[in-house]
Amino acid sequence: MSEDDSPEDEQPAKPTGKVKPPPLSRSKRQALRRKFLRTVLLTGGVLGAGLSGFLPLVYARKPRLRPPGALDEKHFLASCIKCGQCVQVCPVQAIRLADLVDGVGVGAPYIDARDQACDFSCDAVQCVLACPTGSLTYNKPAFLETRPGAQLAARPILIAKEDDPEPTLNFSERMGVARLTRPEMCLAIKGKGFKGPARGHTFRGKMRYMRINRWKPIPIAEYRYEVEECDLCVRECPIKGAISIETVYAPDGTQRKSPVVHEPCVGCGVCEMICPTEPGSIEIMPREVWRT
Repeated sequence: MSEDDSPEDEQPAKPTGKVKPPPLSRSKRQALRRKFLRTVLLTGGVLGAGLSGFLPLVYARKPRLRPPGALDEKHFLASCIKCGQCVQVCPVQAIRLADLVDGVGVGAPYIDARDQACDFSCDAVQCVLACPTGSLTYNKPAFLETRPGAQLAARPILIAKEDDPEPTLNFSERMGVARLTRPEMCLAIKGKGFKGPARGHTFRGKMRYMRINRWKPIPIAEYRYEVEECDLCVRECPIKGAISIETVYAPDGTQRKSPVVHEPCVGCGVCEMICPTEPGSIEIMPREVWRT
């Protein structure tokens, strides 16, 4: 071998591709994972904080069904001290207190009629009696105006008290008005009957059934219906003359039977609670007024 061919003069081979970085150590991988999780949590926290301020604004615009005798919303929220006395005296636990998403209305009493309506089992509207501030009242002060259509034409007659010396409920403004919002689902319009518990065996709502016990509300799940043509909203309405089944004309000219709401409707929500379709065919429009 010549001196020119000596190993010392050989050039090292150049790498043909990219050099892979050394693998991360276990501790380094864990540190990166913790950093990623912190970023996700912080981002979620920022978004959650933003929504916590936005949701009350959204829900505040959603009308709440207030207990009987409630003042107009602005005056009601201004005068209610959120004491919960009305909640404690309600025999069917229809009244709830609003949570944080209600914004300025947090803690104010309301009724979710689909879950539990006011069926006037107390006879005397005890929530009004229990209210210490006049937020719920039998007679609105003269300096507060009454919205057109909110005033009832006459004191509502409670069917449970119809044979009593004084059959009326002592309040003069309606809570809302029932509307047949999903006529395409209504069993009466379809000419169908109904058998079984109105809302199934797991429904937790209660109601006074006069044919069973005048004084003690029972779970609706314990009462079975068997009607050839559904009329549960009319059958269980506690107010005389508030709703009836009438013959109406469909758009195609055919005659059908349908629930029809009348002026004595106070918006108690029993028709919405007892409606066996899911979702309910009839609903209460909170603070709605009567329109002829």
